[in-house]
Amino acid sequence: MAATTAQPPSPLPPAGEVIEVENSEPGSPDVGSRSSGSGRSSSEYSGWVYHLGVNSIGHEYCHLRFLVIRGKCVAMYKRDPHDNPGLEPIRKGFVSHTLVVEEVGRKKVNHGDVYVLRLYSRLDQTKKGEIACATPGEAQKWTEAFEQAKQQAEYDLTRGANWNRLQSENEFNLDGHRRRVRRGLGKLVRIGKGPEMLLRQSSDLQSHERVNTNFGGDTGDALEAHEWRFVRTLNGIRIFEDIANSKGGKGILLKSIGVVGANPDTVFEMVLSRDKHKRHEWDMLISDLELVETIDGYCDVVYGTYEPKYLNWWKSKKDFVFSRQWFRGQDGAYNILQSPASHKQKPPRHGYERTHINPTTWEIKRLNTSESTPKCIVTRMVEISPCFWDRWRRRTSSNFERSIPFALLSQVAGLREYFAANPAITPDLPSTVVKSKVSESLIIQSELEYSEPNDEFYDALVRGESFEGDSDDDDNDDDDDDAGKVKLKNVSWAIAGLAMKRTKASLERSELVTNSIPIAIDSSHFHGTVRQAKSEDDPNSWSSPGGEKFMIRGKTYLTDYAKIAGGDPLLKLIAVDWFKVNERFDSVALHPKSLVQSEAAKKIPFILVVNLQVPAKPNYNLVMYYAAEKPVNKDSLLGRFIDGTDAFRDARFKLIPSIVEGYWMVKRAVGTRACLLGKAVTCNYLRQDNFLEIDVDIGSSSVARSIIGLVLGYVTSIVVDLAILVEAKEEKELPEYILGTVRLNRVNPEAAVPI
Repeated sequence: MAATTAQPPSPLPPAGEVIEVENSEPGSPDVGSRSSGSGRSSSEYSGWVYHLGVNSIGHEYCHLRFLVIRGKCVAMYKRDPHDNPGLEPIRKGFVSHTLVVEEVGRKKVNHGDVYVLRLYSRLDQTKKGEIACATPGEAQKWTEAFEQAKQQAEYDLTRGANWNRLQSENEFNLDGHRRRVRRGLGKLVRIGKGPEMLLRQSSDLQSHERVNTNFGGDTGDALEAHEWRFVRTLNGIRIFEDIANSKGGKGILLKSIGVVGANPDTVFEMVLSRDKHKRHEWDMLISDLELVETIDGYCDVVYGTYEPKYLNWWKSKKDFVFSRQWFRGQDGAYNILQSPASHKQKPPRHGYERTHINPTTWEIKRLNTSESTPKCIVTRMVEISPCFWDRWRRRTSSNFERSIPFALLSQVAGLREYFAANPAITPDLPSTVVKSKVSESLIIQSELEYSEPNDEFYDALVRGESFEGDSDDDDNDDDDDDAGKVKLKNVSWAIAGLAMKRTKASLERSELVTNSIPIAIDSSHFHGTVRQAKSEDDPNSWSSPGGEKFMIRGKTYLTDYAKIAGGDPLLKLIAVDWFKVNERFDSVALHPKSLVQSEAAKKIPFILVVNLQVPAKPNYNLVMYYAAEKPVNKDSLLGRFIDGTDAFRDARFKLIPSIVEGYWMVKRAVGTRACLLGKAVTCNYLRQDNFLEIDVDIGSSSVARSIIGLVLGYVTSIVVDLAILVEAKEEKELPEYILGTVRLNRVNPEAAVPI
């Protein structure tokens, strides 16, 4: 394979270029090898990673390695094989269809922080190992690379290729014995021993199959109840107040928004950094930080001190303890939640007054720009006391400028100026990228879901604002009248023009068998453990809202990213179960007491069972049952999803969450972005008789476990809407439609029924 690559790694690598090459899938993972193989084109992913493990005497190691994934073949080298022709890999093997890639999160290694991926086989736990990356963005790209290799293996199985014993024995294993290569002492090279090498060498893995970096704005796929009003400018940063009468909040919500000249990964690292020399350059409040405890890869507790030299509102030295939780979305955006905390290792300190840092969040999203310099939008949200804010607004005094909330909101301005003065902090690091002609069915195309052109800073679709018809869409071929059109106003993902949504009748014509007699479905014949709501305020209940508050792909999405308001769900929600179990509960539909096994359910043409497995003590199962009045058309998108492969289902099953009422930090953690569940967590599928069950193992993802742990702490005060759908990726499948919805009103964990 002929390829031009960037220079070899160095502790502080120079800016490099992205190279695209086309190649055919080889029969072995060695770079440059040739084989007849399958003859199909495939992607190559390559870059620098850190191989973590424990040696034979029990010592942990972290080695810098060059990893190459081509098709379903993987090879690991000590040096870049593109710069060293003939170099033999130290490990190589195949990715199997049983591979599981888990994002472990942030981990401290050699006095530095890396982001760890754990790889293992579902069938053989001895084949396991860990690699780490410099940023969570790279970790997600490697996850997608391994996922595509896994899809290649699954595709080969569907084509009749056997996963024979030879391939099983040669399955890629990071933890097993590797072949040693004898060299003279003069040729031994120590790699990855110092923190400068560990922290600054970046793989910068990229795939340009479907790349559109038009991220930006406070975007979502469900309408939120915030109503932001601009109140003033501080240091060139806009300050907004949430004036909506949202329930579940504990104070007034403010946010500052600014454009920072760096990529989201770099800004995220700077926000989490405890390096006081760097923080002193942009943070006037919490610049001195000490790690108290690491809870997991996505949560820690820190301690800080502050001497009131600049905020003379304070009279004595201050210290504080707060927890930090962080998440990276599938769109590459970061959310960081900070809450006041207490810790037994940090009792009150003599000479310091213990204070509480206001509950705050960071949101860091890539900004669409035609410039070569990366930029992102940074949003800082702060909750403050209503009485304090009202006094400041009435008297317009200067007290606010000497308060903790002011210092927190000013951090955005500090970051902006810091990166403006240090442009070399975010270089384009070297990488090798190979462009592929692999089948569309194997490409992970979720990037399109999050690549919507926009330069807005915030959502402005607020409660009480209606969608309006518009007659300017002359290019739409649909003959429906203006009542069926949707106008997207002042929304970060909005585009000029309109898109048509399917009516319920046209949807049934395409997805269900039209010449069959519909079955009358009476929900009173089905009784779940959660009762159907009698009113909006009925606690521990469910209802089925319409889909108009969820934004889904329109007819022209593949060309202009236009989204439309969802219509009525195709399937009818007939019951909801809320179970508690000691261990994970799969195959709920096969349980003898399941409503799917009832005589009434057996008369229904098709039932979709969605089993959300919630990790806790005890574990919970939230099970939703959706029914179709007619048989499903086998050739429709839904029909192909029902009877398709697990890989196809994983790439298409999508959920949109929306916290309607609840504490604002929970809303920010959950978000309103559509999520491909098969990509985020492990989904298992059971297709039998007249039903398909989807078991969603939320505990299979460290990120999902962290978020659900936060949600469970407020679940009795939360109203949440969920929409499920099958993602449309081809023009003939558009526009999308909503399969089903559910509203869960203040569910009580104590009301869960033991199984």
